[in-house]
Amino acid sequence: MPRKAVEISPNKMIEKTLILIKPDAVQREIIGKILSRFEQKGLKIVGIKMIQLTEELLKKHYAHVYGQDFFAELHDFMISTPIVAVVLEGSNAIEMVRTMAGTSHNQIGTIRGDFADSRQRNLIHTSDSAENAAEEIPRFFAKNEIFDYEKVLWKYSYSKKDFQGHN
Repeated sequence: MPRKAVEISPNKMIEKTLILIKPDAVQREIIGKILSRFEQKGLKIVGIKMIQLTEELLKKHYAHVYGQDFFAELHDFMISTPIVAVVLEGSNAIEMVRTMAGTSHNQIGTIRGDFADSRQRNLIHTSDSAENAAEEIPRFFAKNEIFDYEKVLWKYSYSKKDFQGHN
């Protein structure tokens, strides 16, 4: 099970979150552009791999929409090519990643706004809460596929006080 969010100050949390870079981003060859945005923001990649979704994994991940009218198209799309699964870690990572991804292809300045052409083909999945991240990360990553290492840049991004209590 992934480490839970650790409070490091009243306004900062070190969290892990999952992103899935979907088939449209893979086919458009923008995996690096998407990842670079998160890296440039200071988030730490602690797990990354390219995988082909299985029926079982797809049904578990999309259980909340399984059986709805649009699921068949979503299913075919998500298994059309491999995806890239990534675990990111950082201060308030869940909220930061969701903000950076955006909610619409019309939201200029976000990943979806800058790169997506469609509401349905929206390039990226992001965990929407700490609870969902805690469920989603082990769905895609074994414990030994998530790495804990020092990100030297954080010494220049945050004060020591920000990291009090971080393991």
